[in-house]
Amino acid sequence: MQPPIETREVWLRGPIPNMPPLLQPIAHALMQAREELHVLMQDFPDDLLWERPADVASVGFHLQHLTGVLDRLLTYARAEALSPEQLAALAAEGKPSDPTPTVQELVQQFDGQVDKALAQLRQTNEETLTEARGVGRAQLPSTVIGLLTHAAEHTMRHVGQLSVTARVVRH
Repeated sequence: MQPPIETREVWLRGPIPNMPPLLQPIAHALMQAREELHVLMQDFPDDLLWERPADVASVGFHLQHLTGVLDRLLTYARAEALSPEQLAALAAEGKPSDPTPTVQELVQQFDGQVDKALAQLRQTNEETLTEARGVGRAQLPSTVIGLLTHAAEHTMRHVGQLSVTARVVRH
């Protein structure tokens, strides 16, 4: 007997409507990251957001970074330079702002960025995937597919790191 569809990992639920076939795995990974993040952050206390056990990155950093790096990588994939707002957000990652955001606010920001990423993926022409793209001020070499794939794997990596940190600071 098959489990209900909600308990399957996203990649086992079938194709995402209106998503280019070659970008399905990237979309699946981003959606999986979002689902896992929601489970991890359910009832997570705001007062533990910036704790750094053993001097590792805080849960707050990971939440900010997840949103910011996804935004930056998608910007590079569109062959655009980072805006002053994106550079300011990068500089602020890992530092609580005033007023200090709540866990829920940081999760909502990530949700919004995943929605933007999925919209961009839907609009990406598969014929552009091997086009060259520069990364950062140094314009390090990559491609559209390289940036999009890295966006997904980097997101999942930080969700994993956040998972460990969240468990440690709760106990």
